Amino acid sequence: MRKMLGLAIVFLLSLCQLWAQTKEVTGKVTDSKDGSPIVGATIKVKGSSRATSTSTDGSFKLSFSGNSAVLQISSIGYEDLEYSVSGGNVTISLTPGSTSLSEVLVVGYGQSVKRDLTTSISRVKGADVANTPVPNFLQGVQGRAAGVLIEANNGKVGEGIKVRIRGAASVSASNEPLYVVDGIVINTGTLSGNGLADLNFNDVESFEILKDAAATAIYGSRGGNGVVLITTKKGKAGKAKFNINMQYGTNEPTNKRGFMNSTEYLEFMREAAVNSAKYHYNRAGNGAGFPSEASAIAYMTGIVEGRFNRYSGLNTGGANWRADTVNTNWEDLAFQEAQTKILEASASGGSEKTKYFISGSYNDQDGILFYNNFKRYSGRVNLDQELNSRLKVGVNTTISRSEARRVGADNLFNTPMQIVALAPITPVRNNLGQLFDRPTTTYYNPLIETENASYVSTTFRNISTVYGQLNLIKGLNFRTEYGLDVLTQNDNSFYGRRTITGQGTNGVGNSDWLRSVRYTTNNYFNYTTTIKDNHDIDATLGMAFEKQENNISSVEGQQYANDDLRNIANAANITGGTSSLTEFAILSYFGRLNYKFKDRYLLGLSGRVDGGSVFGENKRYGFFPAASVGWVVSEEGFLRNSKAISFLKLRASYGSLGNSQGFGLYSWRGVYGTGRYAGGASIAPASLQNDVLTWETTNQFDAGFELGILNNKLVFEVDVYNKRSAGGGKGFIYNYPLPLTSGFASITRNIGEMENKGVEFTLNTTNMNVRDFRWTTSFNLAYNKNTVLNIDGQQDTLSFNDGRYMNALIVGQPIGVHYGPRYAGVDPANGDALYYEQDGKTTTNDYNAAGNFTVGDPNPKWFGGVTNTFTYKGFELSVLFQGVFDYEVVNGAGGFMSARGDWFDNQTRDQLNRWKKPGDVTNIPEARLNWFGDFASPGVSTQYMEDASYVRLKQLTFAYNLPTSVLNKIKLSSVRAYIMGVNLLTWTKYTGWDPEVNTDYRAGNINQGGDFYAAPQIRSITFGLNIGF
Repeated sequence: MRKMLGLAIVFLLSLCQLWAQTKEVTGKVTDSKDGSPIVGATIKVKGSSRATSTSTDGSFKLSFSGNSAVLQISSIGYEDLEYSVSGGNVTISLTPGSTSLSEVLVVGYGQSVKRDLTTSISRVKGADVANTPVPNFLQGVQGRAAGVLIEANNGKVGEGIKVRIRGAASVSASNEPLYVVDGIVINTGTLSGNGLADLNFNDVESFEILKDAAATAIYGSRGGNGVVLITTKKGKAGKAKFNINMQYGTNEPTNKRGFMNSTEYLEFMREAAVNSAKYHYNRAGNGAGFPSEASAIAYMTGIVEGRFNRYSGLNTGGANWRADTVNTNWEDLAFQEAQTKILEASASGGSEKTKYFISGSYNDQDGILFYNNFKRYSGRVNLDQELNSRLKVGVNTTISRSEARRVGADNLFNTPMQIVALAPITPVRNNLGQLFDRPTTTYYNPLIETENASYVSTTFRNISTVYGQLNLIKGLNFRTEYGLDVLTQNDNSFYGRRTITGQGTNGVGNSDWLRSVRYTTNNYFNYTTTIKDNHDIDATLGMAFEKQENNISSVEGQQYANDDLRNIANAANITGGTSSLTEFAILSYFGRLNYKFKDRYLLGLSGRVDGGSVFGENKRYGFFPAASVGWVVSEEGFLRNSKAISFLKLRASYGSLGNSQGFGLYSWRGVYGTGRYAGGASIAPASLQNDVLTWETTNQFDAGFELGILNNKLVFEVDVYNKRSAGGGKGFIYNYPLPLTSGFASITRNIGEMENKGVEFTLNTTNMNVRDFRWTTSFNLAYNKNTVLNIDGQQDTLSFNDGRYMNALIVGQPIGVHYGPRYAGVDPANGDALYYEQDGKTTTNDYNAAGNFTVGDPNPKWFGGVTNTFTYKGFELSVLFQGVFDYEVVNGAGGFMSARGDWFDNQTRDQLNRWKKPGDVTNIPEARLNWFGDFASPGVSTQYMEDASYVRLKQLTFAYNLPTSVLNKIKLSSVRAYIMGVNLLTWTKYTGWDPEVNTDYRAGNINQGGDFYAAPQIRSITFGLNIGF
């Protein structure tokens, strides 16, 4: 009995000792920045195999042996942390990753930490572009992502923007990237303006730009030009937050070009008249039969002074030009006093199961050009609901109403910038207060548009996504999404009887209407697992279906009773009308497999099968695969303990991508068109059928490395890529010209090949982080070389020289290369303009005898940006410089505004340096009025081509945040006052209004690098106040 009692006592003591050696700790892991719970964080007891992960509310429970332990906590996107515990309940805060390597990036149908990526993706945080006073988020992203060239056509607010990710790969199809909002592909097509301006980018959490084949192959036939993933903000569990943002500022042009004043104009045109008379009498054969040079001069002087009488309004209520009392600066009158007004409010928060983000905004921005304006009202609701531990549902929806007052295209006489052609001796109004017009003005006075015309575009937009996500088993989820993008646009224009468009018709009006409806569904499985701590697998498999319908109608009316009655219903005569219905659909199957071994060897496989209605039955389906590999060298034993190198990863990828956008929905079909014949309706063939038309396919190779130094205080990333059109009838699509005897102008075919190759550099550094001061730098630079490799196997040069521009398609040269006459300067003996003949050595004053040469490239070879951010206590200073280098722009309006007095247009001030007498050395020919047609008017040549390289102070923000001690007293969570400047300074040798230009009326894949009365970019300064409750 004593033995049994002794054994029992020993057993109980052993249990007590064991109990004493095992403890339990509970707690919660939160974000140090905002206190929100972190889901899925890994908590491990250091030195043991015991581990767990946090639940949806960030909570965890874990046991350990002994009196105390050290917990190792890690989570994607946060810095790793070691935390000592001795039991009980703890709250652990993780700091968001301070380097780009710890960022969580959104990828196609999923997400991944940047450290594990084997693809090339650039990320721009929504916070980096927030509150930028521009209508389109692309203007905020400009200069922030390597390899992404963004260029606004001109300074018209809310209008066209060109985006090229690693260069252009198409001639007739689109070169624009695919845009995806919260997993749903959106429509960017509109009647006018830019469809992306409907989005309020202050609602955006991040922009991920997918660049290489491995990143974009999962989008298949539409990934060839890159993909931009836009992720909007979500609510977080915790205390509700309410935020108000208010901004007010002014807008002005980045530059004014400068034209002759009235005194200079009078002297210049008189001189041009005298020189014209001398040329006609002495060198052109005196076809008018003047008896002497003096009589020719007297005749031309009379012509010019008669024009002066007319242009000064001497007999129509103007002024006497001889007194030189009128000096109208028409360039100034092209611009208006412009303001920006922005008001936004948002609320976010929720519980562990329900999270919400709600916002509303009002954005009112005046353009710098008279009449130009953009307004947007928008609202957003993002809701996520966890129904139970396995099922989650949600909705993301935004609705907006945009209203734009538009101005004419750059080549129209009614566009504001063409006002600079008017003579400075012309008063703005006559003595009755009425705006002067022809014949008093040299050309149509665009200011009449402000009183007798209107062009208003109204767009309603709804982009919505609903989703459900079901956790089937551990690690396996199924997600279904349904997206709807509805765009309704109505463009109403009216031009009264005084306008150049409405003259002779008692007014003309147009009403254009578009409804575009896009339906999308994505359904996919995602499986993640870790096998024996060494093998990590992430697999995605799914399908998608999209369909879009575009319904367009247009009606025109004339004969209005009054210019104030501008609705189309008030037109006495309905003079025209059209309508169209187009649609397309795409069915897809996609998959991706990412594998990681021992946290260092990486493999990625992805692909997509697309079936599109835009191609014939035999070419409807295409498969677009990609593969990538990576090696995290810093995890190897020989580098793991390196004090200098904290991270090193090598990666490479290869894949095939498609392009099925931008060349027409029915280009493969033999289409019939309707018309009239002999007073009745008719049907006739409109295009030839091409059953073998198929996707443009590009094969892309990418290799790069990511290097982190000194605990990732410096992270350097380099990518080298080659993007080349596939052969075998899968090259770029082109409208191939046909002989007129065929009855058709062209046929759409896959005929050519193009290549882009380049290198990208990205550098992110933490330069200083001591006490209250922090200084970080983000730098990116890219080089891209575009080459046309083949057109059709027969032709090697297609020139599109129209006398104003000289873009061409030439084998061995970049797309849209400038190809035309080379200017040789001025003959010092007689002031003639000289050009090189085809031998490149001999000069001639005969423009028609000039040779054609490859003289410039409209595609920038180098571009990038650098951002420096400084914070000290509550102060913030962020400075972004953007640079674009090594490209040329042709001023197509040079033959009018810088034309050595060829006609009566006012001239740019460089013409004051004209040749005047034998022996003068200058680049500006003699001033000669081309009244008799004795010589060719100035045509396009390198005389009007300039290097447009520039560096711009793109954005500067200075802000102050109230300290917590003050906020607690006034019961607010945050107060931030700031001033922001955009396009503040520009350094360039380009003498035009602005080097960032691609005149809108002809902008295209080939037609690049052209300037034709294009408005300069907008310089804006805004003051803002952000209050958090």
